[in-house]
Amino acid sequence: MADHLLEVRNLSVTFHTVRGPVHAVRNVSWHLDRGEVLAILGESGSGKSVSASAIMDLIDCPPGQITSGELLFEGRDLLKMGREERRDINGKRIAMIFQDPLSHLNPVYTVGWQIEETMVIHGTPRARARAETLALLAKVGIPNPGQSAHKYPHQFSGGQRQRLMIAMALALRPDILIADEPTTALDVTVQAQILDLLEKLQAETGMGLLLITHDLGVVAEVADRVVVMNGGEIVEQGSAAQVYANPQHPYTARLIAAAPGKGEMPPDRAPAPPLLAVSGLCKRYGEFTALEGADFALAEGETLAIVGESGSGKSTLAKCLLRLDEPTGGQALYKGADLFRLSPKDLFRMRRDIQMVFQDPTQSLNPRMSVYDLISEAWVIHPEILPRAQWKARAAGLLAQVGLLPEHMHRYAHQFSGGQRQRIAIARALALEPRVIICDEAVSALDVSIQAQVIELLADLRRRFGLSYIFIAHDLPVVRDFADRVIVMQGGRIVEQGSVRQIFDAPRETYTKNLLAASLDPDPAVQAARREARHAAKVPA
Repeated sequence: MADHLLEVRNLSVTFHTVRGPVHAVRNVSWHLDRGEVLAILGESGSGKSVSASAIMDLIDCPPGQITSGELLFEGRDLLKMGREERRDINGKRIAMIFQDPLSHLNPVYTVGWQIEETMVIHGTPRARARAETLALLAKVGIPNPGQSAHKYPHQFSGGQRQRLMIAMALALRPDILIADEPTTALDVTVQAQILDLLEKLQAETGMGLLLITHDLGVVAEVADRVVVMNGGEIVEQGSAAQVYANPQHPYTARLIAAAPGKGEMPPDRAPAPPLLAVSGLCKRYGEFTALEGADFALAEGETLAIVGESGSGKSTLAKCLLRLDEPTGGQALYKGADLFRLSPKDLFRMRRDIQMVFQDPTQSLNPRMSVYDLISEAWVIHPEILPRAQWKARAAGLLAQVGLLPEHMHRYAHQFSGGQRQRIAIARALALEPRVIICDEAVSALDVSIQAQVIELLADLRRRFGLSYIFIAHDLPVVRDFADRVIVMQGGRIVEQGSVRQIFDAPRETYTKNLLAASLDPDPAVQAARREARHAAKVPA
């Protein structure tokens, strides 16, 4: 009998590139037992996902190459198995769910057919596979399984698509489930539901769960043990409680120190005249009301956070303020002028003052334009800002302000990391010398230390230039550290608003309390206490 369900011994993976070999994973060893949750924690580029890809035989060879090591599943080395034998294990004995389910669900087939096909390929009769598909959809919490099976992936929310991926992975009752960043971009309540679902399914089946994440809160909530990776190597491992309470490696200590939500909350700001005053803002799409009667104000130099689940109206509100969507009703007074009634000429001038930084800089930065072109485009559109002779010097200055080097202006967006791309997006927004920047989930997909750097950058720019922010986020600890006031939205309505201290220390609405309760703390001891309180109150996560 094997000592462990899965054991990785001295695994090394190298990618051969035009610039030379990249050693993505170097002499990594760890194990996973049946019924255990092992978290592999680390930032982008640490090698955690490459390790999982090696287990699933998903590394493209070339350019990737497993240069050393053993992958022992029940004592047998996966690397010495033939293709057919390996294919029989993948999906059936070892299954995987990915970070972005929309990219891994086929858009041209119904979700029911896709789950069925997983079973049919491994020998299950079609009729039985169809019946088991409906049972799986019910088990993972998809409403009306019979109808939902005939829908397509785009007809489900992000959280529901992740549930569909889990149903597909569990279709063949695997011994090991690998979850690669399964909750990264999800709302806090949906994240809590997915983690709770994984825990329940693991308890029912006894499978080993390998969780790949950069989120310390997720580790605290579900992990028994944690492996910390940095630069392709394991720098520390142990129980989740032990690693958090007594980190032995400086990298682990820095990760824990960068976790948001542990510092002092900002003091309440003195009342100030509004720079932007919004009243009665509505947006309807036919019979559907996306936004109803939103009233709020933003003062100069203030950060106003907007929180709520997907579909609550946060992004619709932002798009209406920028006139990317035309509001159905209401007014937004900026410096005394109603944004919703500006002429095209006045609206064009106003766009200088209110800029937006989007969630995914990969999608919002034109891949065909250099960094210099991306930044200077603002001056092409608004030539009155700056004479052409000063463009390069100003672009270099903006890059320096956001922590990049002047020589970076000649590169393209794909040549930067996610955090660096977000800095470029911020520099582009600053090029127009705005008074208000709307950040729509601008840090939600970033590693914890990169997230902390970007938040510090935004705070520094606020201090230096008196900027005001509308900060849309689902990460409540970040909001707690960065915002002055908070708006809580549900179903297109503002249900509560107040200072950070008021919302976090004394929330009035049940919905706000549930949001805060669903937020994860990086301390395993705190999360354990929260779980006990949740179970005692019989309140589902």
